[in-house]
Amino acid sequence: SCDATPFCNCSSRGLSFIPPGLTDKTTGLNLAHNRIKLIRARDLQHAANLRVLLLSANEISSIEEDSFRSLAKLELLDLSNNSLSHLSPAWFGHLFSLQHLNIQGNFYRDLGESSLFSNLRNLSSLYLGNRQFSTIREGNFEGISLLNELWIDGGNLSQYEPGSLKSVRQIDHMIINVKSVDVFSVIVEDLLHSVVWLEVREIAFSVSPEMQLLRPMSSSFAKKVSFKQVLFTDATVPEIIGILEDMKELMEVEMRDCKLLGTGQWRSQIHVNQSHSIRILTVEKLSIEKFYLFTDLSAVLDLISLLTKVTVDDTKVFLVPCKVSQHLLSLQYLDLSANLLGDQSLEHSACQDGWPLLQILNLSQNSLSDLKMTGKSLSHLKNLILLDISQNSFGEIPDICQWPDKLKHLNLSSTQIPKLTTCIPRTLEVLDVSANNLQEFGLQLPFLKELYIARNQLKTLSDAAPIPSLVAMSIRRNKLNSISKEELESFKNMQWLDARDNNFICSCEFLSFVHHEAGIAEMLVGWPENYVCDSPLAVRGQQVGAVRLSLMECHRSLLVSLVCVVVFLLILALVVVGYKYHVIWYVRMTWAWLRAKRKPRPGPPKDICYDAFVSYSENDSEWVENIMVQELEQACPPFRLCLHKRDFVPGKWIVDNIIDSIEKSHKTLFVLSEHFVQSEWCKYELDFSHFRLFDENNDAAILILLEPIQGKDIPKRFCKLRKIMNTKTYLEWPLEEQQQQIFWFNLKLALKS
Repeated sequence: SCDATPFCNCSSRGLSFIPPGLTDKTTGLNLAHNRIKLIRARDLQHAANLRVLLLSANEISSIEEDSFRSLAKLELLDLSNNSLSHLSPAWFGHLFSLQHLNIQGNFYRDLGESSLFSNLRNLSSLYLGNRQFSTIREGNFEGISLLNELWIDGGNLSQYEPGSLKSVRQIDHMIINVKSVDVFSVIVEDLLHSVVWLEVREIAFSVSPEMQLLRPMSSSFAKKVSFKQVLFTDATVPEIIGILEDMKELMEVEMRDCKLLGTGQWRSQIHVNQSHSIRILTVEKLSIEKFYLFTDLSAVLDLISLLTKVTVDDTKVFLVPCKVSQHLLSLQYLDLSANLLGDQSLEHSACQDGWPLLQILNLSQNSLSDLKMTGKSLSHLKNLILLDISQNSFGEIPDICQWPDKLKHLNLSSTQIPKLTTCIPRTLEVLDVSANNLQEFGLQLPFLKELYIARNQLKTLSDAAPIPSLVAMSIRRNKLNSISKEELESFKNMQWLDARDNNFICSCEFLSFVHHEAGIAEMLVGWPENYVCDSPLAVRGQQVGAVRLSLMECHRSLLVSLVCVVVFLLILALVVVGYKYHVIWYVRMTWAWLRAKRKPRPGPPKDICYDAFVSYSENDSEWVENIMVQELEQACPPFRLCLHKRDFVPGKWIVDNIIDSIEKSHKTLFVLSEHFVQSEWCKYELDFSHFRLFDENNDAAILILLEPIQGKDIPKRFCKLRKIMNTKTYLEWPLEEQQQQIFWFNLKLALKS
């Protein structure tokens, strides 16, 4: 389970104890997702150089006090999601190098009377708490002065002694999950001067009077505040905004997966602090049940003038009021992806004098459908450099469009464009038209440096116009068979090319050209085992000059053609041999014989319907039907004969008809003649009766020799017919009338036997 590091991965092995045999060579041990219940003092005593110990998702309920005594070099300890009902300071007393500790998801209700972490001077991240966690006491965090991250999962935290977190001088990222606003307000007072980024989770700010408890938060020096899965109402939003506005160092506000009960009808006016410092606002997946009734945000117009970066993602935004756009005077970055903006609403949102300093705009995954109208709506944005309008549904595009003068980056991927036109601005330096089912690319873009045209239907680049400035191109997942020297020469300055997942056939000449003439620094082609070419160009770690590609790699098309010709000739030879030596006949008869072998033996006499089944050549039908049938069926008593012309079931396979007729007949008459042994009918169909009759070793066969047959004239495949003619008597049809009476007497006698 251990690699060369050595790091031992024993996770998900069903272990109920820590495996023995650990030595001081082990630096990492993963025992997560097992069934360990107890950690003993001797389990880890020899792993003195252990740096990572993962024990999460077990059933640990007890740890002996000296279990971690020898782990002075341990840097990461994960005891999360176990069954620990209490925590002991002795566990952590000798973990002087510990930097990351996770004890979340257990059953303890508090952290004890004193500090668990007093000896953890190097601790950087601490995760604690669970559903039963209810109490934090003063002194629980003594010994910790600096933390990069502190996460307290206190959904049911009901008691917090003031000053408990004051001993921690700085916390870069504080995540706190509490449901009580009262408890949260007391914790915040301890974090006013220590937290850089405060993240609040799963709390409800629903009542306005409770917000007064949070007024001390306005004195916080936090630079970023995040709300995740938090509930707001129209009554509390103005209070929250007022508190955030008063935070002098606050630069960024973030809301993810939150919910707002209301429509923006905020009763109290939001007063602006002239010294407010918020520059970045992020809103992702904000749930507003009646979003279609939301107001025009006129109450917050004075708050947004200094924002430089705004993200409102997946929040059902269908319109940005013109007044809001015009007040975003400092905005440089705007992300409105995954919303409901349409062509008309975008025209209103990007109104004249709106977003005057905007440089980057993301409108991907909206409801835009008219590329010409989209370009026109944004054409007045004089500073716009990057525009992402991917994953909309534009379809066919016109030949002429208006665009911002400085636009350099355009993302049109996954927009259902079947063909590119001169609508695409010539000022572009980066163009992404991936996943559009394009079959050709022939645009003249003199300033283009990067082209992404992956996941299309390109079969060749021969139609591509020269792009002299192109330095990087991705043509991955197209249908290209090759890239000619002429095509690469049109991209003479290219330094990076990703052409993987195409239909390339390896070419020695092409490789040599790429290395010696094209000068591509890095190339991903995706031939067998993916040739990765860097500078100097290397193939599987070798320079091209030293590479000796195999015959298969250099002349694959020729070899494939040769293999196809050889396979065709082999198949043709097999067909000829099979026809000459009747292989098909043997195969068909063998299959029919195997099917017949699996059939049950003939049933009792009550299932017999005929006295005899007659097997004969069509050329002998006149004698059989006009002479033999008349003689036997008009005898007294008459014989019942089965003839294929008269008694076979229409539509049933001929072999099945033969098998059923033989099984329902007492005897089988074979009328042998030169025609019989040469007949295709007998060869492929009726002679199957030989298999059935002779395989059962019965005496039901009666042979009638209609005319003399030489043994050499009987085909070799009728081996059993040869045998029976050599071992048993048969009836010969005489030409004299006197002898014919004796023939009929003997035949009738044989049929009755």
